[in-house]
Amino acid sequence: MRKGLIPGSSGHVRPMRLLGDQGLRTPCEEVTDFGADLAKLIEDMYATMYAARGVGLAANQIGVPLRVFVYDCPDDEDRRHLGHLVNPRLVTADGDIYPGPEGCLSLPGLETGTPRFDHAVVEGFTADGSPTRVSGTGFFARCLQHECDHLDGGLYIDHVTGLRRRRALRAARRAPWWEPGTAESAWNASANTSIGTGSVRPGRPGSVRAEA
Repeated sequence: MRKGLIPGSSGHVRPMRLLGDQGLRTPCEEVTDFGADLAKLIEDMYATMYAARGVGLAANQIGVPLRVFVYDCPDDEDRRHLGHLVNPRLVTADGDIYPGPEGCLSLPGLETGTPRFDHAVVEGFTADGSPTRVSGTGFFARCLQHECDHLDGGLYIDHVTGLRRRRALRAARRAPWWEPGTAESAWNASANTSIGTGSVRPGRPGSVRAEA
C-alpha cells in the first residue's frame, strides 16, 4: 500500500491507449498554458496510473499529445519518488547499463529485459510553471528514461534487440490487445531511441518490475 498523500483523488480514470494507437508513436507538444486544464490533466493522469497499478504515466498514453508525465516510483533502496514533470528534458543518462525487466501500461502483460542507464537527470516544470529538476538511480532512473521516451514517441521495446526482441514479439502477438495490422506496424516503427554505448552489466541487485 502506498503511504502518505496520494494525488489523483479528484481525478478521473481515462482510457489507456494501447500499442497501435498512432499517438504513442507521435512526439508530444510543449505545454504553453499552465492553467486549470493542466492541473486537471495531471490529476486524471495520477488517477489513471494508480488504477492501472503503474509507476509512471505519460500524457499520450491517455490520448493527450502534451509533454507531461507523472510518477510514483521506488528506487532500488525502496525510497518513494512521487511527482510530475511538465515539458521534461532528459539532461543526463549515464553510468552502467543494466538490462532490467521493464513493461508498459500501453503493452499490458508484456515484459522483457531492457537496457537502461543506471542514473538519469530530468529538468522541467511543475504544474504552476516552477522550474524543477529530478534525479534518480536504479529503478527510478529507468522510470524517468521510460517516460521521456514516451513523450518523444518512443517505447521501451525500441531498446530491445536480438533474441529478447523476438521473444517479446511472440508474446505480444498472443496478447488479447494485439491487432495484426496496427500493432505490428507500431512495433516495427522504432523511434530510433538508442541507449548509446557503455558497460552493460548482467543484472542489478534489488531491481524490480517496471510498468509505466
